Amino acid sequence: MAAIIDGRAVARAVEQEAKEQVDAMVAAGLPRPGLAVVLVGNDPASEVYVGRKLKKSEEVGIRSIEHRLPAETTQDDLLALIAQLNADPEVHGILVQVPLPEHIDTGNVLRAIAPSKDVDGFHPVNVGRLNTGTGGIVPCTPLGVMKLLDTVFDDLTGKNAVVIGKSNIVGKPIALLLLEREATVTVTHIYTENLADLARQADIIIAAAGAPELVKGYWVKPGAVVIDVGITRIKGEDGKTKLVGDVAFDQVQHAKAVTPVPGGVGPMTIACLLSNTVQAARAQLAGTSTDSFAVELDQLPDRSMIFSETEAQPGA
Repeated sequence: MAAIIDGRAVARAVEQEAKEQVDAMVAAGLPRPGLAVVLVGNDPASEVYVGRKLKKSEEVGIRSIEHRLPAETTQDDLLALIAQLNADPEVHGILVQVPLPEHIDTGNVLRAIAPSKDVDGFHPVNVGRLNTGTGGIVPCTPLGVMKLLDTVFDDLTGKNAVVIGKSNIVGKPIALLLLEREATVTVTHIYTENLADLARQADIIIAAAGAPELVKGYWVKPGAVVIDVGITRIKGEDGKTKLVGDVAFDQVQHAKAVTPVPGGVGPMTIACLLSNTVQAARAQLAGTSTDSFAVELDQLPDRSMIFSETEAQPGA
């Protein structure tokens, strides 16, 4: 039987660490971290997610500022609110819950958030910093996946990882984080030829395609570690609905370890949002945060393959 990676337990540890950091900040006379959550409209799923985020923020001591706007709110009005939050020194993190109403350009809205307060890690500046290994705020779900892997592996160097899914929110950032840890990464998707054969070679499978029970038992070699990011509500044979992931959970019990759905990756997303908010607050208060991508070439990691004139070229 595969070991179950308990995302709820790991999330509680991340939340406890965030709480301890908040308590230390307040004890030192620093402002309490503030998280502004913006919800436009009344999408039922978004209502639930926002409620959970606000509740967890309160539990760790983060001051939450909620902005609930009607569905007919204009894009200009939403951008004006974001500008106001960007300028507010008591707001250290800004989260705009998606999806937004159809008349609002989600990309424009997310790009309007100051990168230093972009605790979701979606702003192009944070994406660029992740891509170049120069810091920035990491998207919450990929960060949570890495923390789950850390409960199984001491070192990812040389591990063969297959990421199934190429989204900007999950698949691509996870691949970059794995590369930063010196894993060998193959990024695939549901249209990849011979996908099952590729997956069978993996020491680590990250399933994030949004395709219910895509990964079958024969896709997973014995001893592999499987992280299931997917979550879909389907109707079972008894007519009742249930939540399933991208992995056929009962078929992969020959794996070394696997995350369940629910209770695996899901709890980590909110926990890492809280952690990101605390880290963003600490950076802003220390004066080390930045909203630009002003990185000098000599600040890039050595493996960026950018060399000075005096350095030897590969193969020279």
